[in-house]
Amino acid sequence: MKILSFTILTLLALCSAPSHAQDAPQTSLPRTKITAGMYLIDTQVAATIDQRATGLMFRKEMPQGEGMLFIFEQPSEQCFWMKNTLLPLTAAFVADDGIIVNLADMKPQTTDSHCSAKPVRFVLEMNQGWFAKKGIKAGFKLQGQAFVKH
Repeated sequence: MKILSFTILTLLALCSAPSHAQDAPQTSLPRTKITAGMYLIDTQVAATIDQRATGLMFRKEMPQGEGMLFIFEQPSEQCFWMKNTLLPLTAAFVADDGIIVNLADMKPQTTDSHCSAKPVRFVLEMNQGWFAKKGIKAGFKLQGQAFVKH
């Protein structure tokens, strides 16, 4: 009976413990470079469930020309919201070949859902207005190691 009680208490403790900090920005993510025509984008890569769940939450600033690339295991409809995200962002929903499927401007600290127009594995978040200022729209092809079939 003691072993069963200990096991139950251990499982309860594990289930109630937070899996990652929810009140601070992520700081040590891997990086990769993406090119959008003549523009170079330095991206942080969010490839795990926890990294994707936190994303750019709690960031007070992001340098121009930097972004976050979310990578999923397989193509599916991807939907994003901005809870606990302080920066206005634009999400580019990107197909396996690097082609932008659609773009969505997202307001800070909202729970409005912004989804891909078709199944994708990649989402690139940039400061809001970055894509528009560069003339980058749906159909534009991004280049980078992430979009190369392995």
